[in-house]
Amino acid sequence: MKKVLAAFAAIYLFLAAALFINIKPAAQKSKEVRVGVLTLMRHPALDEIYRGYKAGLAKSGYKVKIDYQNANNDQSNLKTMAEKLVNSQDQVLFGITTPSSQALANATKKKPIVLGAVTDPKGAGLVKNNKRPGGNITGVSDRAPIKQQLKLIQRFLPRLKTLGIIYTSSDSSAVSGYKQIVSYCKQMGINYKAYSISNSNDLNQVSQQMLTQVDAVIVPTDNTIAGAMQTLVKNANAAEKPVFPAAGTMVKDGGLATYSVDQYQLGLIGAKMTVQILQGKKPGNMAIRYVEHGTPYLNLKEAKKLGTKVPASFLKEAKSKGTIYK
Repeated sequence: MKKVLAAFAAIYLFLAAALFINIKPAAQKSKEVRVGVLTLMRHPALDEIYRGYKAGLAKSGYKVKIDYQNANNDQSNLKTMAEKLVNSQDQVLFGITTPSSQALANATKKKPIVLGAVTDPKGAGLVKNNKRPGGNITGVSDRAPIKQQLKLIQRFLPRLKTLGIIYTSSDSSAVSGYKQIVSYCKQMGINYKAYSISNSNDLNQVSQQMLTQVDAVIVPTDNTIAGAMQTLVKNANAAEKPVFPAAGTMVKDGGLATYSVDQYQLGLIGAKMTVQILQGKKPGNMAIRYVEHGTPYLNLKEAKKLGTKVPASFLKEAKSKGTIYK
């Protein structure tokens, strides 16, 4: 009888221990955590990243308090806002755009930072290595599927003579994207002309000049141009030339078509990495994450306005797997 009682006691202790182990993480998650978010500006693509980030954190099981700071496209605000977040009680910092992430990185070498949508973290001087970042920084890249985008342009414009590339020279992500476009253009035998702007005030004049010399325009991941997309589209429509931007939200704003990383998905990935850090994972050991395959986006209204024929295969793909703006 004693052996039976001892066996039952052992089973009871085992089940109690197992229950404690299962309950403990949930109890830990129920506590409030604080996260700081810094963004350079608001525009649809960046807003989608933030929306995805908030949604991902909401599903984490933690009670999350977010300290959101927006520099309103004034880089002089970034340093002050970054220092404010670093000196706060926020446990993890999330930087949306390269300048925001650089401001956070300059403000702290200790507090964990998750990069949201930095095209080339190593090239931007934020990590030692994209596969093994080291230090206090990791995150997600918004590197566009550029080769896929260029092949799409060729499908729309099989007689393309010259492709215009426009980017912001002061944005390291845009410069990185520009260099990748040039590299692929050379590989694919696409003739191109490149134009750069320093800020949004340059876009009207530079784009007008460009559109007299090219048949179509491609825009890399570029927050300045995304924020002033209406100016580029206005000039492109007047010249009856299509614009193929990096982001799906820029297609919504008047671009013709693209294969784009899903901005909302970038936010979800950033939130997942934030939760892993809150659970004890070291950011320096977490590889930079990428979205490998682009989602098709098509603006049918813009196609009709330009009189551009949409390849049937791309239309079908956009209907079944992507987004169509009418």
